[in-house]
Amino acid sequence: MFDWMEEAGRVVEKIGTPEFPCALADGLRQVAPFDFTVVFGHVGTEAPIDLHDDFPKSKRRIFVQDYQAGPYVLDPFFLAATKPITPGLYRMRDIAPDRFYQGEYYRSYYKRTGLAEEIGYFIDIPSTGMVVVSLMRSVKPFSAKEIRHLHALWPLVRAACCKHWSDFPTMTRGAAANGVSRRVDLAFQAFGDGVLTPREREVVEFTLKGHSAEAVGTILGISPGTVRIHRRNIYAKLRINSQGELFSKFIEKAL
Repeated sequence: MFDWMEEAGRVVEKIGTPEFPCALADGLRQVAPFDFTVVFGHVGTEAPIDLHDDFPKSKRRIFVQDYQAGPYVLDPFFLAATKPITPGLYRMRDIAPDRFYQGEYYRSYYKRTGLAEEIGYFIDIPSTGMVVVSLMRSVKPFSAKEIRHLHALWPLVRAACCKHWSDFPTMTRGAAANGVSRRVDLAFQAFGDGVLTPREREVVEFTLKGHSAEAVGTILGISPGTVRIHRRNIYAKLRINSQGELFSKFIEKAL
């Protein structure tokens, strides 16, 4: 087993200071090297609050600014953080829908990040919300051994983050009040209003989140064939021909 006592001491020492996020990231890199880290705070289904990131200027636009401008509503990490989830360390592939990597969110946005893998610590902040510490790699996925070691650090990561970000909405007051903050459920409910039926809007929602026709059918209690019929009707009503156009229309509406 690795010895992380020295790094743990540095992390604990920086709790409550501006240096804490960097100390945490630097410490975790000693266990499993990664390229970038970003920490988002989640309160209900409001837009995620950027609590910390170490992206270079050339990367920050796509990872933070473009993300907060709309695509976040289809991000598996965001969706997991806004629903009941057991706190802990998760790999993106473990919580993403079955067709996530073939879906339009992945093709139109996530693929452009160039990431090989993203994993995240999901930390429940009592009476406040959820903080997600994402670790990102551009070249190769994390190994099983690295994941085990990062899992082993969960108790310390959780305790330190709970203490440091115990009241993160107050720490970042105004960060989410810039016109980007909006409720995800309303974005989906309003999409195609007056054109699509409630069932068709549900099909749009789960399709854009990356679910296959089979998975959407299971969720909604209908057959995959019925899901495909709904999709054809949706395309006809919206006068589009592809999931890419559907994604673009949804993001345009969400903005």
